[in-house]
Amino acid sequence: MRLTKVQVKEFKSVQDSGQFTVGDVTCLVGKNESGKTALLEALYRLNPIVDADAKFDVTDDYPRNEVEDYLQDVEAGKREVHHNAITAVFTLGANEVSAVIDDFGDGVLTSHDIQLSRGYGADNSLYVTVPVDEAIAVSTLAGRAGLPDDVAAEATKQKTLKALEAFLAEDADGRQRQFVEAQKTANAIEDAAQKAAALDGAQKLQESQSAKALRGQVPALVGKNSFGIYIWQTYLSARCPKFLYFDEYYQMTGQLNVQKLKEREASKTLLPSDRPMLGLIELARLKLDELTAPQNTQQLKNKLQGASNHLSQKILQYWSQNKHLHVQFDLRPALPKDPPEMNQAGTMNLWGEVYDSAHGATLRLGTRSKGFIWFFSFLAWFSQQRRHGIPLVLLLDEPGLVLHASAQGDLLDYIEKELKPHHQVLFTTHSPFMVDAKNFDRVRIVRDRSMEEDDPLLKDERGTKVFTDVLEADNDSLFPLQGALGYDIAQTLFVGPNSLIVEGVSDLLYLPSVSAFLQSNKREGLRDEWTITPVGGSDKVPTFVALLGSQKKLKIATLIDFQKKDQQLIENLYKKKLLAKKNVKTFAEFTGTKEADMEDMFDRQFFLDLVNAEYAADLDRPIAPADLGQHPRILVNIEEHLRANPLKAGVFNHYRPARYFAENIGALGPKLDAATLDRFEAAFKILNALL
Repeated sequence: MRLTKVQVKEFKSVQDSGQFTVGDVTCLVGKNESGKTALLEALYRLNPIVDADAKFDVTDDYPRNEVEDYLQDVEAGKREVHHNAITAVFTLGANEVSAVIDDFGDGVLTSHDIQLSRGYGADNSLYVTVPVDEAIAVSTLAGRAGLPDDVAAEATKQKTLKALEAFLAEDADGRQRQFVEAQKTANAIEDAAQKAAALDGAQKLQESQSAKALRGQVPALVGKNSFGIYIWQTYLSARCPKFLYFDEYYQMTGQLNVQKLKEREASKTLLPSDRPMLGLIELARLKLDELTAPQNTQQLKNKLQGASNHLSQKILQYWSQNKHLHVQFDLRPALPKDPPEMNQAGTMNLWGEVYDSAHGATLRLGTRSKGFIWFFSFLAWFSQQRRHGIPLVLLLDEPGLVLHASAQGDLLDYIEKELKPHHQVLFTTHSPFMVDAKNFDRVRIVRDRSMEEDDPLLKDERGTKVFTDVLEADNDSLFPLQGALGYDIAQTLFVGPNSLIVEGVSDLLYLPSVSAFLQSNKREGLRDEWTITPVGGSDKVPTFVALLGSQKKLKIATLIDFQKKDQQLIENLYKKKLLAKKNVKTFAEFTGTKEADMEDMFDRQFFLDLVNAEYAADLDRPIAPADLGQHPRILVNIEEHLRANPLKAGVFNHYRPARYFAENIGALGPKLDAATLDRFEAAFKILNALL
């Protein structure tokens, strides 16, 4: 079961976040005070690892500027209690689906998505929606029950389980009446043989055992709730992931009095910082009683050392700042001059220390860097929960806040290699070093225009909003993405005052080569003022346009491939007013086809000649036009042909024909047909006119 969609309403700074999708790793990026933490807090309360946290309090949590109006409306009966402060959609896995359909039939789940919500109700109930088709369940149950033919025929016609229950009850009552009447009649017969036959016939009128068994089964499937809730409780609830929320308040203090910790646990008043310490104690396979009244010093030290070694080794895999650290814990009786809360005579104190072998020094855990304490504390609590084997979604609030830039890179590496394979992760940040430039699809922009605008906003525009589309972000929200891309841009882009964005390096070879040939023949080529900027794929175009477009002195245009699936993406470039429509150009505009890549600007036979020449040693025979399918894009047709007729070595790469073309433009230029030259010249004229 995987979390796929989230929506928060009327919680702290959030009026309505809008529904946003989440994946294996989701990064919520936004300025300070944009509401990132509120989103994670609301999601945590949906199904928290600490059951007592599953509640919303109107006084503390409802948006302050509207809470009194809400309370008055509820008291006056003008408004129902708000039950969906947090709503989440989970997609069921194959095992979960099969368990249900095995018992109730294929199609009983009308969707593999279920919805969970929780809000301000007095009982803090979890509301669950499991979409089911009861008619399928009725048909399956009745069909498998072994009912008599006449009963089965009517039973399978029922559309709901309630209707099936009513039918079976009514049928049972009717048969009982018939049985009683027939038995009465039989008992009045004087002839013994006839009487026995009549009584035997009366017995056959009674309800069958199979019908009685089914009638006894059905009520449990609906109970006081619904069939969907029965499916949830019986098959799904135990598989629903718990949310583990972690922020700076959960960091270990590094020292505590064990008796006080035991008292807080018994009274259910644990501090956030207690939880990772309890995680460490459990990881050491110890109980608090063993710490308050130890019986074997060496055994106790061995267990604490084992847990410390485990976590130290784990953290040092991803802590590049100092590889010479080792955490150790010691248990000692409280002394009069120990810190407050730790000097009660007759009690025991647990001390955490960090030994630095590079400097030969041992310091209290609480005096180490906050980044190290954060990392170690998270590992302690997370390792404890992971041992329990329950499914978890990890919610990390500003996990890199106190980490150096390189340590933030370590944390991203840890999330990718250690957490992502086993758990979904949602984390917040406003740091560019916590944004993975290779995975911008994970980013969700969090913005609160109420913090930015001087004039009042309409109600549906107020508060925290979450956007999947990077084009919705303001310049400040884009900053972490700009920072993350800074290095990549420096390495992979050629940026100038007039940037022509294309998709790949092959475009960077074709365009200047054709332009130079046109100019040598006194025709118009691409003007030198344009800097061709390859971005590495159509999916990256919006991000790069947004980032480059925020630099006000840059002039930007696109000349990119066009596929039907990318139509909305391309239209958004001007619909979101990031670029003028005239600055968004695709090759399809010049080829006159429904879809087109750069390669479709050339005559088909000419481009096939390029491919055949470049791959001559790897082809069994040259590719002919008759080998191609009907797709408008020649690359698609070539790739389909090569799947059926593989190259002798390697795979087809459309960069190689581009390189061959650029290297041999002197010989190949004169072979370009008039229509090809006209298409390129038309594109260059339009682009030049934008300067």
